Amino acid sequence: MTAVRHNWTVEEILDVYNTPLLELIYRGQQVHREFNDAGEVQVSSLLSIKTGGCVEDCGYCSQAARYNTDVEVKKLMSVTEVMDAADIAKAGGASRLCMGAAWREVRDNRDFERVLEMVKGVNEKGMEVCCTLGMLSETQAQKLADAGLYAYNHNLDTSEESYKKIITTRSYDDRLDTIHNVRKAKITVCSGGIIGLGETVEDRVKMLKTLSSMEIHPESVPINALVPVAGTPLENRPLVPIWDMVRMIATTRIVIPKTVVRLSAGRTQMSLEGQALCFLAGANSIFAGDKLLTTPNPDFNTDMEMFKLFGLTPRKAFKEIASMES
Repeated sequence: MTAVRHNWTVEEILDVYNTPLLELIYRGQQVHREFNDAGEVQVSSLLSIKTGGCVEDCGYCSQAARYNTDVEVKKLMSVTEVMDAADIAKAGGASRLCMGAAWREVRDNRDFERVLEMVKGVNEKGMEVCCTLGMLSETQAQKLADAGLYAYNHNLDTSEESYKKIITTRSYDDRLDTIHNVRKAKITVCSGGIIGLGETVEDRVKMLKTLSSMEIHPESVPINALVPVAGTPLENRPLVPIWDMVRMIATTRIVIPKTVVRLSAGRTQMSLEGQALCFLAGANSIFAGDKLLTTPNPDFNTDMEMFKLFGLTPRKAFKEIASMES
């Protein structure tokens, strides 16, 4: 029986990451099968409910107002528009709707009240509701919980040392504080990172050390491959090799065995064979739908064909709660 640990060292995680590739995939699959249904993948849909015009300077982001990208700034969507999008996502096979707003932080205003309405509405459709809205206070997190929010996404992006080279408008501690506030409100945590930012392998490992050291491991860990966006400081970064994604997913699975490891941004650049290796390594979630906020993504039909080919089935909503109650 593999132990669920909260005391991994950087050196230990580095040893895992540097395991010969085929052995690493095998170990990732072993741990995955021990803790999860290996034939089941969570399908999430990501919707940008407020696009562009963000004051932050995240070096990878097309929605930062200071960069000259082709993203059209759009105000907060109406509740009706979001309900329609939720219906489409659910019909396409998604069990979770993630709503993202290009804000630095949540403010107590009419926009936040509208988001709370959206959360209630999507929750009533029997879907897990996730939000990524920037920094949150403890009170705001509780309001979201009361509205029925199931998960909150707040990625660490990279290690604390590397973070300062990518973002200067908020600190690593700001991110950790928001995750702490989400935990206090008993909302599940979705937090992972991006590879391909110019970070070292040690930076990737240190990010996993931070996540694995949390008192309660994040219920979901997205692993994103950078999608370079013209006009941003990272526009000329090379694409991440598939082998790096496979290594990162397998290492995450071994170090945080019970979490849902999401194969996130960058899938349009991956072959079917590459994605199959990611699932073998321990990935058990994807984003489906033709957009990830503002970046391209495979559409639902393409992904359902992939599921059929691989013999995968979509995970039902609220499985964590159901398993705790049974």
